Amino acid sequence: METVILAVVIAVVVLGAISGLVVTGRKKKQLPPPPPAAPQPSVTAPPAEPQVGEEAETPRDEERRTIEEVELPTAEAPAAAPEAPAAEPEAPAAPAVEVPEPTAGRLVRLRARLARSQNTLGKGLLTLLSREHLDEETWEEIEDTLLTADVGVAPTQELVERLRERVKVLGTRTPEDLRTLLREELLALIGTEADRTVHTANGIGNGGGEIPGVVMVVGVNGTGKTTTTGKLARVLVADGKSVVLGAADTFRAAAADQLQTWGERVGARTVRGPEAGDPASVAYDAVKEGIAESADVVLIDTAGRLHTKTGLMDELGKVKRVVEKHGPVGEVLLVLDATTGQNGLVQARVFAEVVDITGVVLTKLDGTAKGGIIIAVQRELGVPVKLVGLGEGPDDLAPFEPEAFVDALIS
Repeated sequence: METVILAVVIAVVVLGAISGLVVTGRKKKQLPPPPPAAPQPSVTAPPAEPQVGEEAETPRDEERRTIEEVELPTAEAPAAAPEAPAAEPEAPAAPAVEVPEPTAGRLVRLRARLARSQNTLGKGLLTLLSREHLDEETWEEIEDTLLTADVGVAPTQELVERLRERVKVLGTRTPEDLRTLLREELLALIGTEADRTVHTANGIGNGGGEIPGVVMVVGVNGTGKTTTTGKLARVLVADGKSVVLGAADTFRAAAADQLQTWGERVGARTVRGPEAGDPASVAYDAVKEGIAESADVVLIDTAGRLHTKTGLMDELGKVKRVVEKHGPVGEVLLVLDATTGQNGLVQARVFAEVVDITGVVLTKLDGTAKGGIIIAVQRELGVPVKLVGLGEGPDDLAPFEPEAFVDALIS
């Protein structure tokens, strides 16, 4: 009986506990959520006390330091001063004036270069003349050698006849005898008595006053005429003369610029006109400028006229006539490309008909040129070769010296 009562009591207690838990869970689900907490004001910690030797840093200082670290990595610039006006850009410095190489003995100094390019003629003749028997076939070979070297028909025949006579009289022919013989005959053919000076002395103008020496440089396009004019200016400056350049080649692009560059190197003034302007007007102004500056020489670079253009050749004659309104022209130098051979003689004839050629300048004599053209052109024009070009260097234009030239041929 007691056992039954105890079991009933335990069951009642358990049911009561379970009922309490269920009621408590329901109450919790019905309660509203707690209100959100009010935001707390941010509190900035006071800056740390500076240590000895340090300065207190404020937030403003910290911001400034951060900006400087990003934008100004270098040292802080001093306090800004009133800005000074911007300085004007400096004018470009004038090119240094060169001192050209002295002209005295220039061809002798260039003898080795001349010998390398021209000794085929001399060595060929010496070889043929050294044969034990000089029969007709050998003399024909000698004649062919001279013609191939552009000596020309008439000068070749003359030289062969004289060589025949002297070899016959000489009898024995040692190498030294033959070299002496050939040297003498070549010098006689080239001529040693001709005046090869480039005349640049002052003249008397039409008004009675003194005017500079006037040199006209003429020639066909491609012969190196403008370059020769610039190199001739260096030759004259090296000899102590003051020079004015006239850029009368107004039809070729950049011809005036090229001549002016040559002039600036040696301190020579260049007178130029508009592109495609009147060449005679430029030449006239150049002489006028030379008179005003009391220059020693005026060099006039004319247009490179094709010798087949009659009208253009007449214009070249006009340039000379206009220049002569100031006074006489001392020199008219014809520039010929030595590599053109007999074609250069055709050019020479036509130019000589338009203007009175007083001298010849042979350019490119160091290349494939044949030295005999010197003899042929002198015979054709009756005027001497005065200057020769032996290279591309600024001082490779040399006064022509027959002895040095022949020595280079047979060296």
